[in-house]
Amino acid sequence: MTKNIESKGIQTQAIHAGEKPDTDTGASTPNLVMSSSFVVDEEISFSANNMSDETPFVYTRWSNPTIQQLEQKLAVLEQAEACVAFASGMAATAAVLLHHLSSGDHLVISNTNYPGTAEFARETLTRFGVSVTPVDSSDIEQLRNAVRDNTRMIWIETPSNPLLRISDIKACAEIAKQQNALLVVDSTFATPIATQPVTLGADLVVHSLTKYIGGHGDAMGGAVCGKQALTGPLRGEALVHYGGVISPFNAWLILRGMATLPIRMRSHEENAIKIATFLQQHPAIEKVIYPGLHSHPQHELAKTQMQTFSGMISFRTANAKQIAEGMMHQLEVIHYAVSLGHNRSLVYLMQTSDLVGSSYKLQDEELEKYRDSAGDGIFRLSVGLEDADDLCQDLAKVLR
Repeated sequence: MTKNIESKGIQTQAIHAGEKPDTDTGASTPNLVMSSSFVVDEEISFSANNMSDETPFVYTRWSNPTIQQLEQKLAVLEQAEACVAFASGMAATAAVLLHHLSSGDHLVISNTNYPGTAEFARETLTRFGVSVTPVDSSDIEQLRNAVRDNTRMIWIETPSNPLLRISDIKACAEIAKQQNALLVVDSTFATPIATQPVTLGADLVVHSLTKYIGGHGDAMGGAVCGKQALTGPLRGEALVHYGGVISPFNAWLILRGMATLPIRMRSHEENAIKIATFLQQHPAIEKVIYPGLHSHPQHELAKTQMQTFSGMISFRTANAKQIAEGMMHQLEVIHYAVSLGHNRSLVYLMQTSDLVGSSYKLQDEELEKYRDSAGDGIFRLSVGLEDADDLCQDLAKVLR
């Protein structure tokens, strides 16, 4: 690794952190090590419980040179002590929740976030005896009032999926610290180019590497960054015993994508601002949500904790289902598809009945608050790296 990489600029870190020329061949580009087993020259315990940071490579479910490079690079970008990579964002999420929470503990979690996380918290954790309180974490007083004596973790997602609510990481960290609870931040939408939650007081940061960090839509992965004392045990229990191990090939692809992450995020933001402005002026649009717009309710907060506003836009129209059907057949540049953070633009209708019924289970005031933003459904647009004018023209064809 480049000496003193932590003192370098983030573009330099994205390219060089975790990497060094191969000592045998001099290869400049990181090698891809696909081996599942490694020859050892000393007696190594076969139990994951006896692993340490000094344990040599033995078996890829424990550690692997290519995966280790990915972890080291992401830890540097996040300004975190350590990182553990997983096979997907949900594998990373499940690892944190299952390892750090036990029966009788209480979790406070954002009430609108990635549906997989929402469903895991509300259905799986509660089945194991963990009590869960979903709150609008952009409302700091609501979050503060949800904390109990047995609260062991506060989980926020900022910006949130799909409403792009911004939570005040510093304020949430203060509440968690007062309770001696962990603050976990899902920072997938922001990436470490926009926000480094550890520097704002978060204990752990979770990413779906499948999204912006990989950036090309061709590799799944997840990661958890934070203090070594919190991430280290995840390797022994969650990684080895739960088995959500990332393929070295996927890790290598994501490593390749990370080299251009700072440049890509600037371009995503530049395009998103142009398209959000276009949408805001279009007569078919009822509402546009983008942290970079002055109309966003947490725009000022976003400016204080985001270096870029990322490339995610949510917007609402009348006749959403008809427009979605038109998108499926008429869009030429934008793909009507799930996921986000890829080099190509993706759009998808997130229907309110699906999310509030099966994922969020919102009721009363919180349901009305969600509908005020999303109506019967909201389009989630992941703005890619195409020419902004082409994207606007593509949208104009279907927004009638």
